[in-house]
Amino acid sequence: MTAAGRITPPSQLLVDTLEIRRRTGARREFLATTELDDLEAGEFSVVDGRLEIDLVIEAVTEGVSATGRVSGSWVGPCRRCLEPISAPFDADVLEIFERNPTDGETWPIEDERIDLGPVVREAALLALPLAPLCRDDCAGPDPERFPAAVAADRPEHDESGAGEELPADPRWAALDALRFDD
Repeated sequence: MTAAGRITPPSQLLVDTLEIRRRTGARREFLATTELDDLEAGEFSVVDGRLEIDLVIEAVTEGVSATGRVSGSWVGPCRRCLEPISAPFDADVLEIFERNPTDGETWPIEDERIDLGPVVREAALLALPLAPLCRDDCAGPDPERFPAAVAADRPEHDESGAGEELPADPRWAALDALRFDD
C-alpha cells in the first residue's frame, strides 16, 4: 500500500501473494498511483501516463483474483473539429492469476508474485475513447481556419461540365478497365 499522492514506480507493481494464498478468501487491498510510459492508442493518450489504482487482491480456488478499478485522464482530438479535448476515465478490472495461465484469459503467478503492470496498462488502454466529440453539438472544423474547396468553386468548372479534368488516382486505375455486362 502507498501513501496518498506518492508515485509508485512500475517496478513496484509486483505483489507478493504468498501470505494470502495460504487461505482461500484472504484479501489484501492494493492502492497506488503510478506513471506508465507509452499509454497511447492512435492520437489518444493517458495524461502524463498517470494512473490511480484501487484493487483488492483475493485468494481464490484457481489462484488469485484482482478486482477493482484503474482511473486517470485521457487527452486527444475531437473527431469533428480536431480541437484537443480531455476527460477522466474509470476502467473496471477483474482478472485471474494462475500458476499455469490460459493464454489470453488469465495472468501468470511467478515466484509467488503477480505483476499488476500489464493488467493496469491493458485496462487503461482499453478505456481510451475511439472517436469522442468535444460536445454533442460540435459542428466540425471552423471554415475560416480550414477552408474547403468544392468542385463548383474551381475556375475551370462550368455548368456544362466541360473543363480540365483532374488527374486520375493511379491506385484506382484498375477500376477504369472494369466493365459490367447487362
